[in-house]
Amino acid sequence: MNTILRKSVLGIAGLAFTGGVFAGPVAAHAADTTHAAKPVSVTVQGDKLIPHGVQGNQSHIDLDDEQTANVKAIIAATKKAGMDERAAVVSIATALQESKLENLGHLGDRNDHDSQGLFQQRPSSGWGTVEQITDPEYSTTAFLEALKQVDGWQDMPLTKAAQTVQVSAYPDHYAQWEQQAADLVAEHWNK
Repeated sequence: MNTILRKSVLGIAGLAFTGGVFAGPVAAHAADTTHAAKPVSVTVQGDKLIPHGVQGNQSHIDLDDEQTANVKAIIAATKKAGMDERAAVVSIATALQESKLENLGHLGDRNDHDSQGLFQQRPSSGWGTVEQITDPEYSTTAFLEALKQVDGWQDMPLTKAAQTVQVSAYPDHYAQWEQQAADLVAEHWNK
């Protein structure tokens, strides 16, 4: 009986630790730069951007030149892959959640295992080499290829589509970035 109780307690503690590790530096970074934003309607691209409406409170961060360049790289890779604006919205929202659109390298002890790049992809999980997953075009293409494998991703809520690819410890966190991602796609898609 004591062994079962001890294993249960250790298992719960392990889940709590793992949740903290998965949130890692990105969650700490988000606390410093994220603030709630009121949803703004996007009409430029129509219902391709937000077919289900946004879910829950929306977050917004101000982007610097590097982050804006990464948005443009994600959009370019999406177009090159022959995918539409909705795919770009899902990709950008995912990168906003995972890295705040910063191409993160290895962060030492604060790193979530070996996760790196815009999408926090892991070489040990088969996403590619460190050099590949820290290349915005490659990492976006890898994300999009995985997204294409999700049946019906175009019609599901953004957070579910992103979670199916990313398998995050925090599956609902992608939803908070849908409005900003849609706004960024509307702003940069035709440039």
